[in-house]
Amino acid sequence: MTDTNRDMTKKEAPVPEGVERTSQRRIYKPDVDIVERKNDTLLAADMPGVDERSLDITLEKNMLTIKGSVQPEIPQGYRQIYSEYPVGDYERVFTLSDEVDKGNIQATIKNGVLKLLLPKSTVAISRKISVKAGQ
Repeated sequence: MTDTNRDMTKKEAPVPEGVERTSQRRIYKPDVDIVERKNDTLLAADMPGVDERSLDITLEKNMLTIKGSVQPEIPQGYRQIYSEYPVGDYERVFTLSDEVDKGNIQATIKNGVLKLLLPKSTVAISRKISVKAGQ
């Protein structure tokens, strides 16, 4: 079964104005799902071919950058002469609000899916305020 509503092709990441890339490799923008929950936000990024050794996540000020490197799988003694799957790296940058507890961000990657758990700071978590009858 195929999803005809979703474009499954990789999207190359745009090069910001005034920035020059030092690598000739393609850079792709990974597709991301973001789910807000009561105490945290879950970010899941599709990065096929990336594992924990080829993943770099940095947080500078409020900018969260994820970078993943992918190497083509070519058996030893062979050379690639044709490929329909373009190999490249992944990169995406997010601006975090002050509602995120930046000191407790957690990251896991499994089967090319990066999951970032962004806990909310205690001031951002909503709470129920009890009401008492006045006298």
